[in-house]
Amino acid sequence: MSYQRWTLRTENTSYTVRLSPDGPWAELDAWGPHGVEIGPSALEGSHRTHFITPADAAPAEYLPHGLRPFADADLIAGRPGSERGVWWTFDGAETEPGTLRLGFTDEVLGLRTVLCYATVPGTDVIHRWTEFFSTGDEELRLERLDSAAVTVPVTTGARLTCLTGQWSREFQYTRTDLVRGTFSIGSTQGAPGHAYAPWLAVQDAAAPLDAPAPAYGVALEWPGNWHITAQAEPGGVVRVRSGRVPHEGAVYLAPGDTLTTPRLACAFSPDGPDGLSRVWHRYERHLAGPRLHRPRKVLYNSWEATGFDVDAAGQLDLAKTAADLGAELFVVDDGWFTGRADDTGGLGDWHPDPAAFPQGFETFVADVRALGLDFGLWVEPEAVSPTSRLYAEHPEWVYRIEGRPGRLVRNQLILDLGRTDVQDFVLTTLDRLLTDYDIGYLKWDMNRPPTERGRPGAGPADRLDLDAQHVHGYLRVLDHLRSAHPDVTVEGCAGGGGRIDHATLARTDVVWPSDNTAPLDRLTIQHGFLHAHAPHLMSSWVTDAPGVFDPRPRSLAFRFVTAMCGVLGIGADLRAWTADQRAEAARWITRYKQVRDVVHQGEARLLGSPDDATCGVQYDSADGSRIVVAAFSTGPLDGAPLVPGRPARLRLRGLDPGAAYRETSSSTTYSGSHLLHYGLPFTWSADHDAELAVLTRR
Repeated sequence: MSYQRWTLRTENTSYTVRLSPDGPWAELDAWGPHGVEIGPSALEGSHRTHFITPADAAPAEYLPHGLRPFADADLIAGRPGSERGVWWTFDGAETEPGTLRLGFTDEVLGLRTVLCYATVPGTDVIHRWTEFFSTGDEELRLERLDSAAVTVPVTTGARLTCLTGQWSREFQYTRTDLVRGTFSIGSTQGAPGHAYAPWLAVQDAAAPLDAPAPAYGVALEWPGNWHITAQAEPGGVVRVRSGRVPHEGAVYLAPGDTLTTPRLACAFSPDGPDGLSRVWHRYERHLAGPRLHRPRKVLYNSWEATGFDVDAAGQLDLAKTAADLGAELFVVDDGWFTGRADDTGGLGDWHPDPAAFPQGFETFVADVRALGLDFGLWVEPEAVSPTSRLYAEHPEWVYRIEGRPGRLVRNQLILDLGRTDVQDFVLTTLDRLLTDYDIGYLKWDMNRPPTERGRPGAGPADRLDLDAQHVHGYLRVLDHLRSAHPDVTVEGCAGGGGRIDHATLARTDVVWPSDNTAPLDRLTIQHGFLHAHAPHLMSSWVTDAPGVFDPRPRSLAFRFVTAMCGVLGIGADLRAWTADQRAEAARWITRYKQVRDVVHQGEARLLGSPDDATCGVQYDSADGSRIVVAAFSTGPLDGAPLVPGRPARLRLRGLDPGAAYRETSSSTTYSGSHLLHYGLPFTWSADHDAELAVLTRR
């Protein structure tokens, strides 16, 4: 049978869409390596259904309630006060190289829906999103407005992998099998949140855990409320849909209005979750553009050393010590501005405290820079303290519900960044700080979600779409920072990893995955993070923090090698370190500078997991000439090798079996075949629990 079909091609994959023979909708025909579209579709059904409609059983790319009455629909729309449902007809396709637009129109309702596709050059990622056009003369109510849906063929159910957690335990790599029913993750906290990342991977549950097998992934580009939902359907497929979740429960379209959903990035790898991670890494290097090649500087942040007790003399003492170790950037965290003796005041009044900097803040910054350090500053632009001058002048700027008490979280309130006057205040404040002072690094934090989320006096509350307005305000400010201050490095943080999504990652240089810097805890967090996100984005500090969830002690070397897996920073109280510790730190920093280009711009491979007694991360330079391996012992530190007389080994991946590789510290030469088959040896002991190995191809 002949159908209308369109194929989009990425570097290594094909994505084919067809018009269904059963009705007016688009459905997935094939998705996988090049050529997968040649032959009968693996998603082909019998076209016979009982007690459901063909639309409910279809591997549909997007279907509204109305045409799809029983299974989960991607769009629920109607006129206020009338029956919900969309019954559309196909009205044409627009194609250009790398793009596809499929239009569907419901003339009775007055809604045109366009399914949009675009390949991302140089990657194996396809963007999906949906555009809505109100074409009638009556208002429309959209109760569900997902970005897209994808269908994955499985045989015995789906193995779903997601990143779960809580504050201080983000990015826990979590697997679950879905044989029948529905699985859903998301956030209504006005940010992606700590509980789940807006990311999901899908494999056939029959795929072996430790061997390459096809893996499909989605990630939603939206730093607000969101969901990802997977449904194991009766026909033996899993269908995943995703989109934003309006705070008010629905979005209204006036006649003539248009609305565009967030983009859903869709990725495929034949090499399982580890291969899929490299697809995401490559995509995020694409998002960075030329900024990828700017070295991420070794950072020292003073928060864990001084907390709110910030003064010029104490900060300069720390800066001098950090510079002696080889740090390149000094960041003053919370506590630098007026009224900030603790977390009960000051937020919103973004002026340096004259008592803390008696010679002036400009002089203090110059003194830090005279040490050879770049200078950075922490801000929390969306937050305000009830005791601040800003709140006294503009109490209407915070989220609130008339007649209801305002709830304090961390002794603070949240500004309504959806208001243009609040956006202008934030823009003016950041412009002033970055213009008046020689600041090269800005850490943007967000330490509480909005609770009483309302805007009295702005019209009917159910018509406001506050979540989308806040997101657009947040992105407007970040875009302004990029254009007006292109040389400033921006770090994204939300109480740790509470706001990490592709919209944020496209506008920041690094992100802070978690406030938990304890060594084994952090290793687990980073293991999950690197499945979804690239090393050049992962800010990681060496601190003295004890374990929160895993209190087993680890060496200073372990802490450094862990932090060197991303963007190296130090947050410990250097005043308490011994001369030997400082000397060791300086050696590690020197080694990091020698390999960070490979870590940040190379191909990363995850070797095992922190659940294994030995695990690691392998980084390959683009030309394969240098291999960097960060290796860790997570087993008991009893002073003996894991097997008496034999070292532990990490099998490397992706090497040329016929090539020779020389390990620089030991001068030992291995064949690629040896490293692939037997692995790189590591002899662990109580005082040697981590190692950074560098191999050069000969």
